[in-house]
Parts: sequence; C-alpha cells; structure tokens
Amino acid sequence: MGKVEELKHNKKLKKDKKLIDYKWIIKISVIAFSLSIIFSLLSETVMPKVNIWIGIIILILFIGIGILFDMVGVAVTAAEESPFHSMASRKVRGAKVAVKFKKNAAQVSSFCNDVIGDICGIVSGSTGAILSVTISSSMHIDALLVSLIITAFIASLTIGGKAIGKGFAVSKSNIILYEFSKVVSWFYNPKK
Repeated sequence: MGKVEELKHNKKLKKDKKLIDYKWIIKISVIAFSLSIIFSLLSETVMPKVNIWIGIIILILFIGIGILFDMVGVAVTAAEESPFHSMASRKVRGAKVAVKFKKNAAQVSSFCNDVIGDICGIVSGSTGAILSVTISSSMHIDALLVSLIITAFIASLTIGGKAIGKGFAVSKSNIILYEFSKVVSWFYNPKK
C-alpha cells in the first residue's frame, strides 16, 4: 500500500471511529433511564387515583407529547441552518439555540424521536393498561374488550398523529425548529 492510500485508510479509520460516539450513547441512555422512571412513576401513581375522564386526558397528553417531539426531531433534520445564522447575528431569541440544534441534528433528533417519543409510547401503553382495568372494573365490561379498544385507540392516535406530524414537520421545518428553540432558549443559552 502506497503512502497516499495509507493516509486515506488512516483517515477513514479515524472517521469511522467518530461515527460511534460512546459518550453520547452513555449520556442518552442515562437520560432515557431517568426520564422513564419519572414518567412511569407519574403514570403509575396518578392514574389509579383519577377518574376515567382525567385518565383519558392524561393518556392523550402522553400521546401528544410523543407526537410533538417526533415532529421536532424530524424538523431539526429537515431544517436549513443558514437562516438561523442570520437571525443569530441579529440576536433574535432562540436563533443561537436553533443553530446549536441544527449542528447537532443527529443527537437532537435521536433525543426527540427515540428518547422522548419512545418513552411516551411506552408510558402511554402502561397508562392505557391502568385505564382499561379502571374502566372494566367500574363499568363491569369485559377486560379483554376494553383492553383491545384502548390499545387500538393508542396505536391509531399515535401512528396517525405521527404521520400527520412528520409531513407538517418536513414542510414547516424551519418554523418548528425556531419555535421550539425559542422555548428552549428560556432554559438554555449555548456558549457558541
């Protein structure tokens, strides 16, 4: 192997090592674990104590959060970075955050889609299970029938909502990223 080929080979190996960011994987796993405990604890402690209608609202809220973060994850990957640089130079609130998110689109998308989206999917399933037990016992309806209906309701609302949200996120990606970044900028201000 000649020197040029050897340099290209070494450069490719370094690039391949950068494709797997072990720090990020560990960090995101710890965050996912922590958020799962918090969301599940809320679901498991609150759901048995509320009436059926409040339980349905909580269930829809979990599904809605999953859909919203799925939209943000898609918008971050589809958005253009250049308008946010222009806005950041004019010191528009949220623009620096949007630039930071766009530069780290893979991680932001992974967090929004995989961490928050998947946690909301799992928690909405357990919330639905608690709700189906509550409904079947209080209304004396077959538990299997109630469970099937609630599971189908969760699946259809989640899948349909995410399908609508993805299309909207692709067509309005810059607006969604900007609005999300504006909210986040109240809690986080990037150094660069």
